Amino acid sequence: MSERASSPIGTAPRTRATSTSEENRDQRTARWRGMTISDQVARHARTGPDAIALRFAGAGRSYAELDERVTRLAAALAGRGVHRGDRLAVLTLNGLAGVESFLAAARLGAIAVPVNFRLVADEVGYALSDSGAVALVVDPALADTAAKARAAAPDLRTVLTVGPEFEEALAAASAEPVEHPVDEGDPAFLMYTSGTTGKPKGAVLSHRNLLMHAFSQIAHLGVGPDDRIGLSGAPMFHIAGLSGMLPALLTGGTFVVTRSGAFDPVATVDELERERVSNAFFVPAMWQAICAVPGLADRDLSALRRISWGAAPASTTLLRTMMAAFPQAEVVTAFGQTECSPVTCLLRGEDSVRKIGSVGTPMLNVEVRVVDDAMADVPRGEVGEIVYRSPMVMTGYWGKPEATAEAFAGGWFHSGDLVRQDDEGYFYVVDRKKDMIITGGENVYCAEVEDVLAGHPGVAEVALIGVPDTRYGEAPLAVVAPRDPAAPPAPAELTAWCRERLAHYKCPREWSIVPALPRNPSGKVLKTRLRSEHSAGSLVADPAV
Repeated sequence: MSERASSPIGTAPRTRATSTSEENRDQRTARWRGMTISDQVARHARTGPDAIALRFAGAGRSYAELDERVTRLAAALAGRGVHRGDRLAVLTLNGLAGVESFLAAARLGAIAVPVNFRLVADEVGYALSDSGAVALVVDPALADTAAKARAAAPDLRTVLTVGPEFEEALAAASAEPVEHPVDEGDPAFLMYTSGTTGKPKGAVLSHRNLLMHAFSQIAHLGVGPDDRIGLSGAPMFHIAGLSGMLPALLTGGTFVVTRSGAFDPVATVDELERERVSNAFFVPAMWQAICAVPGLADRDLSALRRISWGAAPASTTLLRTMMAAFPQAEVVTAFGQTECSPVTCLLRGEDSVRKIGSVGTPMLNVEVRVVDDAMADVPRGEVGEIVYRSPMVMTGYWGKPEATAEAFAGGWFHSGDLVRQDDEGYFYVVDRKKDMIITGGENVYCAEVEDVLAGHPGVAEVALIGVPDTRYGEAPLAVVAPRDPAAPPAPAELTAWCRERLAHYKCPREWSIVPALPRNPSGKVLKTRLRSEHSAGSLVADPAV
C-alpha cells in the first residue's frame, strides 16, 4: 500500500488535487513550524556538542557525534529512495543504530515503523505489508527473519543491515545538513499495538503528539539536562521505551539504552548502579524481580531519584515493596496506552502512598470523561469507560477507517479501560472493558480480584479470566503462579482468602496452577491465550465453591 494510493490514517482521501504552488507553500510553512526530536538533537549538537546523548553497553555517543551520524544516515536513506511520508521499518535489537534510524526518519519526514524483534517471519511480514514500508533497517541477528518476511512486503525496496554495511553507508554519505520540510502534524511513528486480540493495528503518532507528550512529562517530573534516564524495561519498539527517550533528548540529558535479551534483575541492578541512572521505568513483573535481588540495600543507588511503572497492572503489595526497597526514590505510576503517546494519568509523590492503588489524575494537556455505553457521564464512584481528548492522542489507525471511527465515536478517544473516580478526582482502574466477567448478571472486575489474590503469601502472580458456565453463563477462573512451585497453595486456601475480602460472586470458582503467566513483550498477560488454553475445563476446582 503506497501513501499516494490510499488514506494512511483511515480518513477520506482528498477530493481535489493539490497544486504545485500549494505544495511549495506547504513546504515553506513546514520549515517554519518544523520541530522534531531530530531538530532538538541538532540544537544540542550546536549548544553542547560534547554532552552525552546516549549510553549503551558501556559506550557513549555525544550530541555532536549523534547529530552527524543521523545526518549521514538520513542522506544514505534518501539516496536509497526514502522520502517524506515513506515508511522506514526498523527491526533491530536495542542499541544505538535503532535510535539513529528513528531520528534519521524524523529528519527526512519519513515515518518510522518500529517492529517487535520477537516476532516470527509471518508477523514481521504483516507489519511490513500493512505499513507499506519501502525500506528496512535490520539487525544481523534478525536478518533471516527479515529475509523470509520480505515475501509479504512488495513495497520494500531496500534493506540496510546494522554492522559493516550500515557503517559503510554512513561513511559514504554526506555530513552536510540538508533541510527537509517536516510539519509538526506529519506522522512520525507508526506504532503497532500489542495485538493481544486479533491483528495488531498501527497507531499513527505525529511529531506534535510525541513532543507534546515529552513537554508534559518534563512539566510534571522536572526532567533536565543533568538527568540520566533509561534502563527501561520496555524495548525500543514499544511506545514506553520510545517515549521514555524523548524528554532526555529534548532537554539535552542522557538516555541509557537497555540491552536486549532475557531480563536479568541482577545485571539490571549492576547497570543502575554503574550508570548512575536517575530515572528508571520497568513493568511490574520486572520491579518485583529487582526488589528481590539479594543485597539490594547494600548497593549504591543514591542517584536513582524516580522509579516508574506501567504497561501492566501492579498490586498494592508490590508497590509497598518498591517503596521499601527504594526509600530515596519517588514512585511514579504511569497509566495510558500506545494511542495516547502513551501516558494520560500520573500518580506521584505523597499520593503514591496516600492513594496507593490509584493511577492518579490526568496529565497536563489531557481531558477525560468517565462514560457509560451511551456516552453519558457516570457519577463519581461508579464504573465507566475513561475517554480522552488530548493533543497527544494518535491521529488514527493506519489504513483502518472503520477502526478509527469506532475509536473516536462521539468525538472522544475510547480507551477500553474501565475506571472509577473518587471524591478527590483520582482514578482507579477496574478492568479492561473486554476483560470484565459477567457471572449470573453481576459484573466481576478482574483487576480487583487479582489484587486481592496477589496479597496472598503463596501467590507470585495471578490472572483472572472468564470461562463458560452452564449455570451462570460465565465463571471466574484464577490462573495462579505460586511463589514456591513445590508447595503451591491449595484451592480451598485461596478460596477462603478471597471470601474474607470479596463478595461471594467475585470469588474464583475454578483454579489453575501454572509455572508462570504468558506475557507479550510489553509485559501484559496474554489473557487470550489463557482463555484458549483453559477452554476445555480441565482445571483444579474447589468443590466447596
